[in-house]
Amino acid sequence: MKFTKAVAIVVLVIYIGVWALAIATLHGLIEFLAMPLILAALVALLVWFQKFMGITPRSPKFRDPEEPKDAE
Repeated sequence: MKFTKAVAIVVLVIYIGVWALAIATLHGLIEFLAMPLILAALVALLVWFQKFMGITPRSPKFRDPEEPKDAE
């Protein structure tokens, strides 16, 4: 768990550093850096909308390939 948090913090610091570099000198990177933020906002909006509408997510049902299909 500590390793995962440390990696997340390092990636976030690098991402913020690249944003600072893009704003200061490399303006062509701004579109590429904005894409993950826009996609994350869209996913969050859609998840909120599903909860607002009362749609519950289905849990995945995994089957063993050797198990017969009628043995549920």
